[in-house]
Amino acid sequence: EDLRVDGRGCEDYRCAEVETDVVSNTSGSARVKLVETDILVGIKAEMGTPKLEKPDEGYLEFFVDCSSNSPELEGRGGEELGTDIANTLYRVFSGENSVDLKSLCINPKEHCWVLYVDVLLLECGGNIFDAISIAVKAALFNTRIPKVRVLEDEEGTKEIELSDDPYDCIRLSVDEVPCIVTLSKIGYRHVVDATLQEEACSLASLLISVTSKGAITSMKKVGKGSLDPESIFEMMEAGQRVGKSLHIALQKILDEEESLGTSRPKVGFLG
Repeated sequence: EDLRVDGRGCEDYRCAEVETDVVSNTSGSARVKLVETDILVGIKAEMGTPKLEKPDEGYLEFFVDCSSNSPELEGRGGEELGTDIANTLYRVFSGENSVDLKSLCINPKEHCWVLYVDVLLLECGGNIFDAISIAVKAALFNTRIPKVRVLEDEEGTKEIELSDDPYDCIRLSVDEVPCIVTLSKIGYRHVVDATLQEEACSLASLLISVTSKGAITSMKKVGKGSLDPESIFEMMEAGQRVGKSLHIALQKILDEEESLGTSRPKVGFLG
């Protein structure tokens, strides 16, 4: 009947709180609270060497810490979930349809920017993949990378010179960065933004990464149950619809927050 326990329809998200620039010693950061799910993401830009197979690109490295107070995330359970989340994020955010990795290259084969993305799962209240992807996109939007110049002397030796001005920096374009939409199959229907109780009722879920234009960049099935092909196509269509509206709402919040400039009140990490 398109009605859930908390009054939402099958394709409705709960209210999410998004705040950027919450950790001062990072290049970019964001915190997302999706009711009980609480995620903190910090991004640190450091200089490194491009990978051999992609000499003209920078790259992203993900580290996930599940320090949630949920009993099932203690010890090995938290480690396994952290590895699973990091692998999923690598697939979603390191593909062609995401961050422009070529813009992170300083000097082909020699120097590039490496973005170390640290994800801290503070509290787990269901739908963690969606919340983490929102936080990662918000943190990437907030990321400032210092401008550098490559100086070459007469002998051909190259030197890197970083700009001293903290406002002289480059921003990443997040227009193509996808968000994850998790669709949980319950009975003959599927729901987005499942609560812990709804996740307990669902035997299979589909994780779909969707761009702001509605393009699907990756898909992953989780859970022990099976999904028939017809319902997979239905879930993909629902994921595209929900993903597009999710991007619009997130971008609106990020633009509003940035328009406040330095005058905006900060709730901060411990707020």
